[in-house]
Amino acid sequence: MTVQLKKDSIDIGIVVRDGEAALRFYRDTLGLEHVADVPAANGGTMHRLMCGTTVVKLVEYPQAPAAANPIGGIDAASGYRYWTISVLNLDEATKQCADAGYTVAWEPREIRPNVRIAMIEDPDGNWVELLENNEAG
Repeated sequence: MTVQLKKDSIDIGIVVRDGEAALRFYRDTLGLEHVADVPAANGGTMHRLMCGTTVVKLVEYPQAPAAANPIGGIDAASGYRYWTISVLNLDEATKQCADAGYTVAWEPREIRPNVRIAMIEDPDGNWVELLENNEAG
C-alpha cells in the first residue's frame, strides 16, 4: 500500500533560534501569511504561515538548541539544505530580500532555458530558493 495523499502540498517545519527574526524574514520580507501561533512540543511556540497551500511552521523553543544546521549552502552537508518558493517576480523578490539585509547567496541565474533561481539565506542560515519558471506548458 502506498501513502494516500490528502493535500497537494507538503508542510515544512523549521526550528529557529529567534522567532521574531524568522517572522521578519518569512512574513514581513517574503510576504507569507501568518495564520496562527500555537503551542509546540517541549514548551515551544509554532508560528504557522501559509505559502500557497503549504504550511511553513517556524518552531522556537524557550532555549535555542545547542546544535545548528551546518552553514555553507547546498553542497556543505547532507540532509535538507533548501526549499523552493515559486515566484512570478524573481528579480524584484531578490532585491527586496537584499534591501532588507538578508544574504543573497546566489543572485538570479538561469539554470535552464526559461527557468531562473536565486538563493536567499534566512536568519538561521537556511537557504530558500526563489524559482521563476517561464517554460511553456
